[in-house]
Amino acid sequence: MKKILLTLGLILLAPLAIAGHHVNGTWSMDVDLGGQQGGTATFELEEGEGGTLTGTYSGALGNTAVSGTVNGMEVEFSFDSQAGKVTYKGTVSGNSMQGSCNYGMVGEGTFEGTKS
Repeated sequence: MKKILLTLGLILLAPLAIAGHHVNGTWSMDVDLGGQQGGTATFELEEGEGGTLTGTYSGALGNTAVSGTVNGMEVEFSFDSQAGKVTYKGTVSGNSMQGSCNYGMVGEGTFEGTKS
């Protein structure tokens, strides 16, 4: 009976272990700010303890540090740029992420990305 309970417990906990730190890695985000504005942004993200998120941004606005939070499949991260504060809010599903973004004075839009 103990073996059955132990096996059942491991089976139920396995998805939680796999889901942990699911944001870690290099993300390529296609950004659409409407009209002809947008492009590709690259993020190197690392999820820490307690849902903290750190990393770097590389794109049209240069290279800079990123910080944010992860709560289950929901993510939010931002960085400061010459256009103002840039914020991403989205949902992660496997190696995909999508959501909305605000590029300060440049405008608001959406993004879709994949983790390599």
